[in-house]
Amino acid sequence: MTSSPDLTGRVALVTGASRGIGYFVARQMAAAGAHVIAVARTVGGLEELDDEIKAEAARTGKGEATLVPLDLTDMAGIDRLGGAINERWQKLDILVANAGVLGVIAPIGHVEAKVFDKVMAVNVTGTWRLIRSVDPLLRRSDAGRAIVLSSGSAHSARAYWAPYAASKAAVEALARSWADETRNTPLRVNIVNPGVARTAMRALAMPGEDPETLPHPSEVAAEILPLASPTLTETGLIWNVELGRFTAWQKPA
Repeated sequence: MTSSPDLTGRVALVTGASRGIGYFVARQMAAAGAHVIAVARTVGGLEELDDEIKAEAARTGKGEATLVPLDLTDMAGIDRLGGAINERWQKLDILVANAGVLGVIAPIGHVEAKVFDKVMAVNVTGTWRLIRSVDPLLRRSDAGRAIVLSSGSAHSARAYWAPYAASKAAVEALARSWADETRNTPLRVNIVNPGVARTAMRALAMPGEDPETLPHPSEVAAEILPLASPTLTETGLIWNVELGRFTAWQKPA
């Protein structure tokens, strides 16, 4: 699934848009014609993204961005974001819930409470609050699309990865339940396992790994983009980037 959809006139919200996979998803969605609402904590990364989108738009006439510096532990801020989108556009066409933190790679008994709480606050509670804030807006779209980033860790549950693995398993459960709730609506909700990529989070988790041996995040983003297509029919499934196909714990009825 590598063909880029036409997103002209679509409004897309991308979290974690200042670097890594989120950065390139935002860039590529803008290049496909979307107005991207780019959310991240790092203002410098957002400004760099905006420069890239403007430069591309100058060449092609496609895409623009609205920058939103926001920490996803700011729950009231997430609520305000939904209100602002409603006030300006009255709908949202695409959500890419990409933002997340790793925490630490350590034995479960050695994980500090504040680290565990931060992972859950950003990865789980922040994602839930975001869904809660934009669900009504996505339902107003003629073809709402929600793309929720997970990880193979949710299934492998490897030693020393407990907080991150648990958070991603919870995120997958949230997304699958949401997909089932909205199955009879135009909204399609799918999960992405991006696999390995040349990102800062991967470098933190695997410090001895040669990043040049890994796919560039722009390659992963290109595989994710078709999930935003208005013609997509699948919902409640996991898109495995490395396998290039949908899988699921349980097939939808």
